[in-house]
Amino acid sequence: MGSGPLVEARKTATARAHSNIAFVKYWGNRDHSLRLPANSSISMNLSALHTTTIVDWNRRLGEDLLTINGKAAGEGTLRRVREHLDVLRRRFGMDAFASVASRNNFPMGTGIASSASAFAALTVAAAAAARFELTEREMSALARLGSGSAARSVPAGYVEWLAGSSHETSFAEAFAPPQHWDLVDVIAIVSREHKHVGSSAGHMTAASSALQPARVASARARIDAVKQSIMRRDFDRFASIVEEDSNLMHAVMMTSRPPLLYWEPLSLMIMKAVRRWRQQEGIAVCYTLDAGPNVHCICLASDAGAVSGRLLALSEGIEVMQSGVGAGAGVMPPA
Repeated sequence: MGSGPLVEARKTATARAHSNIAFVKYWGNRDHSLRLPANSSISMNLSALHTTTIVDWNRRLGEDLLTINGKAAGEGTLRRVREHLDVLRRRFGMDAFASVASRNNFPMGTGIASSASAFAALTVAAAAAARFELTEREMSALARLGSGSAARSVPAGYVEWLAGSSHETSFAEAFAPPQHWDLVDVIAIVSREHKHVGSSAGHMTAASSALQPARVASARARIDAVKQSIMRRDFDRFASIVEEDSNLMHAVMMTSRPPLLYWEPLSLMIMKAVRRWRQQEGIAVCYTLDAGPNVHCICLASDAGAVSGRLLALSEGIEVMQSGVGAGAGVMPPA
């Protein structure tokens, strides 16, 4: 439980959280205000992709302030962060405004889960700065209110986000540590352009697709199968389910009203190539895409070099980022 309201003029803390990639996706909410997902999901944290956030609760401020990568945030982003800070203020029983400085080491708004790491880091830093102790489960649930997938960036390694039926029951928890299976995400970046329709807006339209009920109804079976394949380190089974789930989510997006078409020609080229490399060349790799055109090529660490080289050889328009399995969100020592 918490330690009560802020009494000092200023309190500051720094936290870091990693992006995550979902193997079984969530798309659409059962409760938009609480960000309760339509279905549970499975993911792994990405060690090389992170957001570092400093929160300074300061009684001398007249409003919340936000910089991202050294620049003042746009009005829409600032509003969303202020709304989350309001939630945290109520939870912590305090009334100070905050100065927030956040930095990402990877592209934002391109389907690489920048909001997940951002709101996980913000929640952890804000709680630490307020000297307010929370369990990992409580931290995950609070992060979810800022961005649904942020719930998954709080625990370490391989994670399940339980859909739940209330704020308290919708949280993420680890089911295997980072060292359990040496998977690598080789991310093929085909566009750094900020997507025109963000995930939050996209979730609102999911129910308009006739395919959404079937995707949600079958999600539990895919979750159980993916968890089992991870625990057994069965890559072939893992690959088939991960690709199927990604295709299902994008089928819902494409058939929503209005339709969301995130794939680019290069995205489809990579997806076809990945299947060819696995089926014809025996390379342990599969693809998955979040809400964006960039392709996450999940592979065994032993095949990461081969996958990266093949991606770069496909087209001059492809950049590559690579990451292993990451830790959970945590407070960083003072600089």
